[in-house]
Amino acid sequence: MAANMRGLTQFIADIRGARVRELEEKRINKEMANIRKKFKDGNLDGYQKKKYVAKIIFTYILGYKVDVGHMEAVNLISSAKYSEKQIGYLAVTLLMHENSDFLRLVVNSIRKDLDANNEIDNCLALHAIANVGGSEMAEALVEDVHRLLISPTSQTFVKKKAALTLLRLYRKHPDVIPAAEWALRIVSLMDDTDLGVVVCVTSLVMALAQDHLDAYAVCYTKAVDRLHRIVIEHEYAATYAYYKVPSPWLLVKLLRLLQYYPPSEDPTIRSMIHQVLQTIMNNSAEPSRNVQHNNAQHAVLFEAIGLAIHLDTKSPLVGTAAVLLARFISSKETNVRYLGLDTMAHLAARADSLEPIKKHQNTIILSLRDKDISVRRRALDLLYSMCDVDNSELVVGELLRYLKVADYALREEMVLKIAILTEKYATSYKWYVDTILQLISAAGDHVGDEVWYRVVQIVTNTEDLQEYAAKVVFEHLKAPSTHESLVKVGGYILGEYGHMIANERGYSPIEQFQLLHSKSQFCVASTRSLLLSTYIKWVNVFPEIKPQLLTIFDRYRHVLDAELQQRACEFYALASRPDDDELLQNVCEEMPPFPPRVSALLGRLNRKLGDTEDKRTWVHGGKEANLDRAVTKKRTENGTDAATATADGSDILNSLAGLDLTSTSQTQLGSTEDSFPSDKAPRLTSGPNIDRWFDKLVYNAEGVLYEDVQLQIGIKSRYQGHIGQLAIYMGNKVSAPLTSFTTTVHVPDPNALTASFAKIPPSTIPPLTQTQQLLHIECKKAFTSPPILTISFLAGSHQTITVRLPVVLTKFFEHVSLGQADFFERWRLIGGPPREAQAIFPVELTSSGQLDLVKNRNVVAGHGLNILADIDPNPSNLVGAGVLHMSVDGKVGCLLRVEPNREAKLCRLTVRSTSEEVAQEVKNLIQKPLKAEGT
Repeated sequence: MAANMRGLTQFIADIRGARVRELEEKRINKEMANIRKKFKDGNLDGYQKKKYVAKIIFTYILGYKVDVGHMEAVNLISSAKYSEKQIGYLAVTLLMHENSDFLRLVVNSIRKDLDANNEIDNCLALHAIANVGGSEMAEALVEDVHRLLISPTSQTFVKKKAALTLLRLYRKHPDVIPAAEWALRIVSLMDDTDLGVVVCVTSLVMALAQDHLDAYAVCYTKAVDRLHRIVIEHEYAATYAYYKVPSPWLLVKLLRLLQYYPPSEDPTIRSMIHQVLQTIMNNSAEPSRNVQHNNAQHAVLFEAIGLAIHLDTKSPLVGTAAVLLARFISSKETNVRYLGLDTMAHLAARADSLEPIKKHQNTIILSLRDKDISVRRRALDLLYSMCDVDNSELVVGELLRYLKVADYALREEMVLKIAILTEKYATSYKWYVDTILQLISAAGDHVGDEVWYRVVQIVTNTEDLQEYAAKVVFEHLKAPSTHESLVKVGGYILGEYGHMIANERGYSPIEQFQLLHSKSQFCVASTRSLLLSTYIKWVNVFPEIKPQLLTIFDRYRHVLDAELQQRACEFYALASRPDDDELLQNVCEEMPPFPPRVSALLGRLNRKLGDTEDKRTWVHGGKEANLDRAVTKKRTENGTDAATATADGSDILNSLAGLDLTSTSQTQLGSTEDSFPSDKAPRLTSGPNIDRWFDKLVYNAEGVLYEDVQLQIGIKSRYQGHIGQLAIYMGNKVSAPLTSFTTTVHVPDPNALTASFAKIPPSTIPPLTQTQQLLHIECKKAFTSPPILTISFLAGSHQTITVRLPVVLTKFFEHVSLGQADFFERWRLIGGPPREAQAIFPVELTSSGQLDLVKNRNVVAGHGLNILADIDPNPSNLVGAGVLHMSVDGKVGCLLRVEPNREAKLCRLTVRSTSEEVAQEVKNLIQKPLKAEGT
């Protein structure tokens, strides 16, 4: 660029040749003055504008303030020449912020470049949107960016940039993107033939799916299919193999995406995931000598282990993973140790048993002294997650010892975690108080107010602990150097419970006063205010030291601090009243127990460790911390926590809770998961032929389910007992391929009926060809709503077809042969309502005016009921019998009578069954095809 502009080249050379900063500033000021003059005179051509704006950009990059050239940059964007447009976009992205007024002037120009047929112009516009992208620009152009992403004519590199631009806009302004509305169209791009596009789209889907799990649920199948094709079938271009590891960036993203959803219940999908994870672990069993190969392989392996833990902590895969992790945490490579500790913390946060991890407890404790602080952090997280009642004293003791030499960057987090573990797994109240006081003494300035407030709260709420706590805190205060937090604890506890130990040797009132007051000279005003409250309590219970206390109050009446002065004046007035005054006794009564509330410690830890990356599917702190997922998701959406509003002392004090050390019912932090799949039924495709095709297939084994100019869906089915198989034939009728082909089945009542595909369907149906998909069905209980098939594909535009599958209750009937006597005996035994369902409805006659008995027989027989001959003396009547098979509720018998009346053009249908629900459903299913149309 500079080679074509001699003026810019000379300007850069002059700047580089300046020996001192003064000369550099002089040259820049001279050039800026010349540029202002040129811009003021006007009549500049595109080349001159480009040259001067380039000089302004260079000056800005050097760190100098720039206040000219904005309008010229806006004009350059509209230029037809690439070099001028490029400089214009570069100036806009560097010189303008997202709230700049000049941006409103370039929106139309950017939209024009997005709509252009020139891919270079598209990319320049996308860069500008992604780099600047204020809320107004995002709202105005997000539709155009989305159109570029989904357009079949867009080049692959344009699609990649459009996907990343949408990702950037969503992270900055999520409200401007209709994520749920665009879900199916965006997810369909995960089937793109170019893996680069798939990587970018998967990054976008990961961000969107975290906030819209249900809308993006179809991405689960897409991710599993792509993983299987890459890892098992080796379906990828050679250019995407990074040191013999196929597209590791994409594999990591797909494995992470699957962790956002609960494990699939589909046995086919579970089997494919297991096969993928097993292959990844086998491939990573032996390390290579190539560092880059190992890095890529380890990245995929650790994410695969994370998915295996997420799916089932009791699976053999997790057992294999635990063995691998034990090897990794002792590795010589820092990165491998880091990832091993982090993944083992994931295992500890989800596993039912911590015994496999406790075998390596010594190695983990040694990792606290690793040379790399990131490894030390992960070791701290792992110890925090693997702590339980059995090893709590050992873990807390090690953390306390390490706290004294730990990095300052780690100490505050360590203090919070030690305090939480001590409180959660305390085996006795005395051990809790001893440990926390040691923590306060050792940590000093790194102890937040939450910690000492919890000590005060627990002592106040535990009567048996009060005398012991007074003694222990008195002994800690004897240390030559005492931190202010310990002085606060001592002041509160001795003020409330010092009288319990006042009669013992070494703990007299005067000794308590002298020790505590000797610490006050090193304390700030807020701590001295607390100590004054302690002294007024002592005036009430220790009258023998009242003169000394009055002297203190009198001295503080003249200090400059308003809070201290007011307290001292009020307390002096109270203490100077007559000895028999009840007012002092009432004011200085013992503090009542604190009401139970949420602990502030967890909130403080959560706020300190706030995540700015992709949302984690688990949190540190053991299995209990990961149980209440719905509550955590709600907190995350609200952007706050019940315990995070504890920024200052008053908020912390308000959050103090009554604590039961033997209880594990504390509010914990959880993962960000939601229900999957959604219970909401998809909207059906409408059309008269669709309903007619479905009604016909209800009592036929095969036929057409749906057909239009592009696609035909046919059905063949067979059933045996409570098991059924449905072969779905999907034919492409056009001379172009149907791409991003996706099929999903929604079952309204999964407790009564299950349906799963034998394999994931192919993502592309070639022109004028047909593909078959096998659906396995199991009837567990009686059901009324059939499963719903949703098919989506790309054929120029994205299309979705949603139809009901002809899987109804009568498909699971089996013929029963009965004689006349047996039939009527069972008919009478079942009896009438509620186990009888009856309907009278009009019927149509044939053209000859006769009843259509053949249709009646076909309908009844098609619903799985055996038509019994010689039962009813009227040859027009039909009598049927069958048994419904269900895997959970067992077998249910069903009897039926169809009695048409030619003269009245009516038909009476009577169904009797031992199950009221079955009788009603069979009546509804058989009545519909027998009933005259239009009635």
